[in-house]
Amino acid sequence: MPMEPLVRDLMTRHVITCRRDTPIPQVARILRDAKVSALAVVDDEGMLEGLISQTDLMTLRAHDEYWQGLCAEHVMIKKVICVTPDTLLRDALSLLLLHKIHRVFVVEDCDQRSRALGVLSITDVVADMAG
Repeated sequence: MPMEPLVRDLMTRHVITCRRDTPIPQVARILRDAKVSALAVVDDEGMLEGLISQTDLMTLRAHDEYWQGLCAEHVMIKKVICVTPDTLLRDALSLLLLHKIHRVFVVEDCDQRSRALGVLSITDVVADMAG
């Protein structure tokens, strides 16, 4: 009987980050240049504090004429849905569906302050399905 896939089998291991005080125009440049749809917001020790996505920036631009003066901390989502590398893939997919989100961050321990080890996104899942 084959082993059931784990998050570690599909996750992207390189996490693109910014700091809380990163200005929004710079956040947008990082997203564009890295060709990713979201960044992990980390503290000085590299611990995950939140996330900021292209959708968050689009919403900001649509509703705040002063967006250029804001930083990542003004927009970031603080309650990040996370999993560990050993989480069953089907459990991670259930979280994506339940919360209607596009990605989960992969961390050492979901119950405490932790470093982002990777990201599992719907793009990773579709790429795996394509073979």
